[in-house]
Amino acid sequence: MSQSSLYKYFKTSKKRDLEVLICESSKEAQELAEVVHFFNEDVLIFPDFRAGFGDDLRSFKEELHQLFSSLRLYYKAKKKPLIISPLKTLLFNLPKENLLDSISLEFGLKLDLKSFKEQMLFWGYNFVDMVQVEGEISFRGDIIDIYPPASKKPLRISLFDDEIEQIKEFELETQRTSKEEIDSIDINPAFYSLNEETYNELQAKVSNSSFDSLVKDIASLGFWYLDNNAQNFLQGKVVKLAKNLDNYLVDAYALSAPTLSRECFNLEVLQSSDEFKEVVVVDLHTMLKVHKNKKITVIASNKAVMKQAGLFEFDNIKEVYAPYILNIVSKDELVISLNKPDKLRRRRKSSILLDDLKRGDYVVHEDYGVGIFETIEQTEILGGIKDFIVLKYVGDDKILLPVENLDFIDRYIASGGSTPVLDRLGKGSFGKLKEKVKKRLMEIAGQIVNTAAARELIDAPKLSIIKKELKEFQALSGFDYTEDQANSVDEINAQMSSGQIMDRLLSGDVGFGKTEVALNTIFTAFKSGYQSAFIVPTTLLSAQHFRSLDERFSQLKLRYAKLDRFVSTKDKSAVIKGLASGEIDVVVGTHSLFGLEFKKLGVVIIDEEHKFGVKQKEKIK
Repeated sequence: MSQSSLYKYFKTSKKRDLEVLICESSKEAQELAEVVHFFNEDVLIFPDFRAGFGDDLRSFKEELHQLFSSLRLYYKAKKKPLIISPLKTLLFNLPKENLLDSISLEFGLKLDLKSFKEQMLFWGYNFVDMVQVEGEISFRGDIIDIYPPASKKPLRISLFDDEIEQIKEFELETQRTSKEEIDSIDINPAFYSLNEETYNELQAKVSNSSFDSLVKDIASLGFWYLDNNAQNFLQGKVVKLAKNLDNYLVDAYALSAPTLSRECFNLEVLQSSDEFKEVVVVDLHTMLKVHKNKKITVIASNKAVMKQAGLFEFDNIKEVYAPYILNIVSKDELVISLNKPDKLRRRRKSSILLDDLKRGDYVVHEDYGVGIFETIEQTEILGGIKDFIVLKYVGDDKILLPVENLDFIDRYIASGGSTPVLDRLGKGSFGKLKEKVKKRLMEIAGQIVNTAAARELIDAPKLSIIKKELKEFQALSGFDYTEDQANSVDEINAQMSSGQIMDRLLSGDVGFGKTEVALNTIFTAFKSGYQSAFIVPTTLLSAQHFRSLDERFSQLKLRYAKLDRFVSTKDKSAVIKGLASGEIDVVVGTHSLFGLEFKKLGVVIIDEEHKFGVKQKEKIK
């Protein structure tokens, strides 16, 4: 609903003074930016910076470069654009403008080569024989190759003596330059625009860092020691939240150790909109006919897309040619887009940290399979020194993985503590195993889809409860429900009364009240005349949940029982008969409950579902 809220802001606000809008993720930031584009306002998106305080930043190099590039554009802009940023990106102080300076090189400029080399060194560039990645520079006689961060392509600068004779882009794969010459370019720092003094000061802070990084340099830890050269980006600006982010803030301050205080995010939330609503376009022509009396705007990337849509019968359509996606409807307006979202591969955050890896740890490479982590070593590649993760395989074969590609590996996890078998390089065995597993997963997925489709055709009983009775039951808990608990109960009850089979996952940390929500579900089933089964993986949980049933249902007419290995044979037989006859309303127990006969079973609740096997789960389909 964030798009509709921002649309309402632009449509109804007389004073558009919003400067920073904070959202959940980079995906949501992009969606919000579509709205700003529609109103022809300037907007700048900050990337999702996922590092936590003290993390080795080499794994987040790409994100940092994107962030610095966006900051640089903002600082240079005469008319400041609206900033839309994921929450995580703004949890830390960001570099001030002076750290993101650039220099301009143009045709005919005389270049002091010695001074330029020193400047590039202090600006964080790696000196190599051949440029391959962002942040590298090469000097070969009268040729300078440089790949500034966030640039589309690397640049080749040709000198005549000390004068710039030519500037061109070139291809990394072929090393061939483009035909077009460039009159001037801006060279941005690889990290920060430092001089010798500030470079040495920052390096000294990093070297004495308390963070346990394998290599302590500016590239790995420099972001955390900017001190007075960094600032709270939100300070002095009009800032709002796209939606309530309290849950995300709780996680952020528990996991990321932000440098900004929590009070910085006690911000106003964009007003939700009832007037403007987001819509999903399934049948374009039908939707246009339904809303034919409204002001209609259709967005398309080009005229060909618009023509292909075949909107010839409509004469009240305003055509907008732009790449963004926006679908909004109101009482007198309809805005729809013919564009489709780009499917870009998002680089995932690594599941492990460099600092957590110990010699001898088993890891899984996404292409080469199970190997052993040996060390981090610095190796000269193409004239430059780079950090690599050394992984060992069968026969002492090794691969060198660049540290910035840490997301290519995961820690090996196996049940039972068994020792894994190392894969062999060059045989393709891991690739064949992946294909085999993928094929099997597709088969399972097909079965799941078919099962789900079959379940959709089943008319389920409608389980409902009088709100007054439910409120009275909740009052017996002795505490006030949180917003999340209340919403979960309402959503579950709505689904139970829909007449469709319910599959629902309730997620929350220990102590968040999941059991209380489950008890509400059981009570609703009881009031509707149905039984409930509460299945748990251990006898300990069985005993705990039985005590919860006893505490909450002992004063009510609901009849409850327990069934696990600690229940006597006599009592077990009585419970089984009671379930079959309907004399017992709810039972809590372990796998003993699978396959039992119930007179009128309405709800099955499974705690710690992941601890049950496939065959056990098949019994309750």
